[in-house]
Parts: sequence; C-alpha cells; structure tokens
Amino acid sequence: MNSDSQGKISIPMTRPTRITTEVDFDKHGKQLGFLRLPHSVHRSAYGWLAIPIIVINNGEGPTVLLTAGNHGDEYEGQLALMKLCQDLEADAVHGRIIMLTAANFPAAIAGSRTSPIDDLNLNRSFPGDPEGRPTSAIAHYIESELLTLADYAIDLHSGGSSLMYLPSALTARVTDNEINGKTLEMLKAFAAPIGYWARPAQEDRTMIAAANRMKVPVIGTELGGSGTTSVHSLDVAERGVRRVLKHLDSVPEMEIGDPLPPSRIMEIREASYYVYSPDYGIWEPLADLGDDVQAGQPAAAVYSQETPWRQPVTTCFEHSGTVVCRRVPGTVHRGDCLFHLATDWEE
Repeated sequence: MNSDSQGKISIPMTRPTRITTEVDFDKHGKQLGFLRLPHSVHRSAYGWLAIPIIVINNGEGPTVLLTAGNHGDEYEGQLALMKLCQDLEADAVHGRIIMLTAANFPAAIAGSRTSPIDDLNLNRSFPGDPEGRPTSAIAHYIESELLTLADYAIDLHSGGSSLMYLPSALTARVTDNEINGKTLEMLKAFAAPIGYWARPAQEDRTMIAAANRMKVPVIGTELGGSGTTSVHSLDVAERGVRRVLKHLDSVPEMEIGDPLPPSRIMEIREASYYVYSPDYGIWEPLADLGDDVQAGQPAAAVYSQETPWRQPVTTCFEHSGTVVCRRVPGTVHRGDCLFHLATDWEE
C-alpha cells in the first residue's frame, strides 16, 4: 500500500470499482441519488442495485461520511440519517456531508444482518473486492472511493436482532495519537450514555478498520438493538450525529437541544470481557444490562431441551466490569455471545 501527499493510504486495485454514481461529489448543493451496482440475475439481465446516497456540499469545510444500514437489522442509524437528510439543506453546511442511509442495501431491505444475495456481512468484508460479490463490491467502494474523500466518519450500528446494548458510541485506539485525540473528542461530542474504546483491533475487516487504514478519524455506535428501536435509542442516535456535526463545524448552527450529561468513557481491553455460551439449549441470564459484575460471578445457565432432567451448564464472567451488551434470543448454540463488559477508562 502507498501513501499520498496527505498521508492517506491508497489500496492497490486490480481494477476500478464497478459501481457508478448519479451524484457529483464536487458539485455545490444538495444531491439525492443512487450508487449503481451492476447485478445481473434471472429476473433482470442488465439490472443494478440502487444504493441511496446523499451529498450536501457547500464551500470550505470538512468532508464527513455518515453511514448506516451496514447491518440491515439495525434501525436507529438508518432512521437518524433519513431524518437528517430530509431536514438538512446546503446553506447550513460548511464543507461536505456524504450519507449512505442503507450501506448494505440488500440487507437493509431484508431486515437482515447479512445480505440475502450473497450471505455476506458488510462489516466483515473490508477492504472488499471490486470483482467480488455485491457485499464485497460495496465494501471496496466505501473504502477506496468514499473514505478517500472523508476527513471524518461515523458508522452507525446497534445490536441488531441478536444483541441489546446500553446506547453507546465507540472507537478503536490507533498508533496515531493525533487521530486518537480527535476520535475521543468525537465520542464526547456524540454524548451517548457510554463512550468506549474497543479492545486492540484484531479484526481488520470492519468499517472502522477501513477508516483507520485511510487515517480518517472515525467513531461507531451500538445504539440499542433487539431488532427494533426505542424513543431513547433513536434520540441518542439523532442528537449524537447532530452534536458531532456541530462539533466538527460541519453544520455550525445545528440545533442540538439541551445539554446532555457527559458520556461515561469506558474501554474493552481484552477477550475476557466477553462471555460465550458453553452449550446448546435455552439460556437463563444471571445478570442484566447495566449490572456491575465480578470475575468468577455466574453469568448464565444453559438448559438442555433434549435432556430436561440434566443440570444446566453454567458459565461465569472472566472479568469484572459493567454489562453493556447482552444476547436477545432465548435459545443458544455453543459459541454464541451472551454478554460483554466494559470498564472505566483510565488515561
């Protein structure tokens, strides 16, 4: 990989993206259109997938990339960006805002974590492949085309159908302390009840990892989950995005409502912060969201449906901390994530 004069990383490509766009990223004003991803199937030999894109451009200022629908069963971010794109006009913007309200459009329409076309998870597909299946092609376009334009990025997630979170914003620490400082300020500006540093990145296939490769300060979110929305989680999403845009001077006069309490800044340091099911069956949670737990404390009991007279298999928390995420469905397979914890960040 090579660096350009601004220090961003350029991804070697066997060929340019196949995706075309109906918008001009340099044009002044508000543009509403689609990314066109060629998709030839039995029903439509020369068809394309229409991925909505919004570009609002008004003179000097930062370029901010806002994405939601990376996972199609996560709705708070999709709603927050749809409402923002309807409310925001070009004369309020300093610089440029690019929005993908449904980044993995087939998954978003299906209400599924993964695409029904190729069964791929967009947030495990970066840096993607311009010659690959639709999800890989979308990942490649976001990393090689959109993130190269961006000065800042927000990727909006929640727990989807299988997890429920305390509304949180998050980022991953990198080796560049200047970027760490910018992302920490973005976390604080978002003002979710919890803002946390993810454990040292071992997963390089995510949107956050892609932004890190491009040296773009980025935050993500986990806004709620359970395959639905709530008044509270949607309020955190909407106000958080708007607060960050104001903080970045992207929309200087943005209305953000009354001041919010500061985020509780936390971190996830290692794999022991996660609890996984030890067996197959129906699980009984022995702790809940927001609980403070201790290492060695029982976390869950899994009961066998095949042998109901068998004593449950119990698993314990390996680390002390606060429960920020728990599984939603009552049935489990061995290896399903049941909980994860966070601990207060010590600078």
